[in-house]
Amino acid sequence: MRRVGIVSLGCTKNLADSEVMAGCLLKAGYRLAPSPDKAEVILINTCAFIEPARAEAAENILAACAHKAAGRCRFVVVAGCMPQRYRERLADAFPDVDAFLGVDELERLPAALDALFARRAAPLAIAPGLPTRTFDKPIPALRLSGSVVAYVKIAEGCNHACAFCAIPQFRGHLRSRPVASLVAEARALVETGARELNLVAQDVTAYGKDLRDGTTLAGLLRELDAIEGDFWIRWLYGFHNHVTDGLLDVMASARHVVPYFDLPIQHSAPDILRAMRRADTIKAIETFPARLRGAVPGATLRTTCMVGFPGETDDHFRALLDYIRAVRFDHLGCFVFSPEEGTAAADLPDLPDPETAERRRRTLMEEQARIARERNRARVGQTARALIVDWHGQDGALARLPSQAPEVDGVTRIAHVPEGVKPGDFAQVRITGVRGYDLTAKLQ
Repeated sequence: MRRVGIVSLGCTKNLADSEVMAGCLLKAGYRLAPSPDKAEVILINTCAFIEPARAEAAENILAACAHKAAGRCRFVVVAGCMPQRYRERLADAFPDVDAFLGVDELERLPAALDALFARRAAPLAIAPGLPTRTFDKPIPALRLSGSVVAYVKIAEGCNHACAFCAIPQFRGHLRSRPVASLVAEARALVETGARELNLVAQDVTAYGKDLRDGTTLAGLLRELDAIEGDFWIRWLYGFHNHVTDGLLDVMASARHVVPYFDLPIQHSAPDILRAMRRADTIKAIETFPARLRGAVPGATLRTTCMVGFPGETDDHFRALLDYIRAVRFDHLGCFVFSPEEGTAAADLPDLPDPETAERRRRTLMEEQARIARERNRARVGQTARALIVDWHGQDGALARLPSQAPEVDGVTRIAHVPEGVKPGDFAQVRITGVRGYDLTAKLQ
C-alpha cells in the first residue's frame, strides 16, 4: 500500500486543506504514513504569507528532497500557497520536487501520484489567474488536529485590500461554502468525537457576503448550534467592524458557541490605519470592546497588532500602547511589519528601522503580559467549564476554558485528575492560580 506523509505548514486554514487532500488520498486507496520518514511520498502543504513562513517552507522542501536523494522516499510533492504565489519560479528553485499543486487543485493529488508511480508525470502546471474554488472534505469526519479539536474552513479567499497583505493575490476573492455542506461536516465531526469546532477563514465575519442570498455568519452559527451533542463552537479571525447585532444575539444565546471574539485591530492610530487601507475600521476601534463585552456576558477578546509599519512614529506607537492599556484585551499577539512584494505597503517611505520596530513589539508584549497576569489573577477562585485535551495520569491533565483558543492562547493545568478522565471530556473546575499565560485548576 502506497503511503503518503503530510507536512502541513502555516495556519489552520492550511491544515483544513491538508485534510481535504488526505481525504482524497484515502478515497483513492492511498494510506497516510504516521510520519514523513515512513512514507513513500512526502507532501508539503506550504504557507507563503510572510518571509519567515516561506523560509520554513523552503527548509522543509529541501529536507524532503534530501530524504528522497538518500533513498528514503520516492517522491516529493509541494502544494498550497507557495506554488500558487510563485508558480513561475518554484520549479526552477526546487528542481528535485516531483509535482506542484496550487490551491485550486487539491483533488488532483491522487491522479498526480498515480502518474508519478507510473513514471509518466511531469510537475503539474498551476492554472493562471486567481483561484476560484472551495472544497468540501471527501471524508467529513477526517481531522489531522487530533481527536478533540477540529477546524472547519467555512470560506476561501478575501475581499479586503489591506496594504500589507498579499493573500488576496494568491488566494483570490471571498468564496463561501454552502451552509448545508458545513452543517454536514460539523455533524460528522461531532458524531466521531470532536468536542470543539473551530470555524476558520481569512475573514470569518465576511462569510456569506459573496452569496448574496442572505447567508451570514450569524445564520450559520444558528444552524450549527442546532446539532445535537456536547461540544463547543468557536470562530477565529474576523473584522470588528463586521460584528453585527445579529451575530452578537447569537453569541449571547447559543448553546454551543463560546463567547470568544478573535478580532485583529492591527493598530489604533487613525493615520496608520488609513495607510494600512483599513480606514473603515477606525470608528469601530473606539467602541467595539465595550459593545461586545456589554452584549455577550463573559466575552473574551483576542486581538493582533502590527508595529513598525511605514510612517509609524513614536506618537503613533504611544497611542497604540495607551489603547491597549485602556481596553485590556484578554489575549493579544504582536508582529513586526514585513514588506511583501506586490503589496501597496511594500515600497512606502519612512519605514522604522528594525531595532525600533522590535523594541516596540517587545514593549507592547510586556505590557500585554502584565495585563494578562492581572486579568488571570482576578479569575482565581472562579469556577468554569473546561475541555480536557490531554491526560497525564498522576501528573494531571491539560484543559482549555472557553476563553482559551487552541494553539494561540494559554492552557489550564489541572492537578490530581482521576483515572477514567480522557481527552474530550468536559469538567467543572475551580481556578487556583496563574502560571505565566496559563491557569492552574482543580476539579470541582
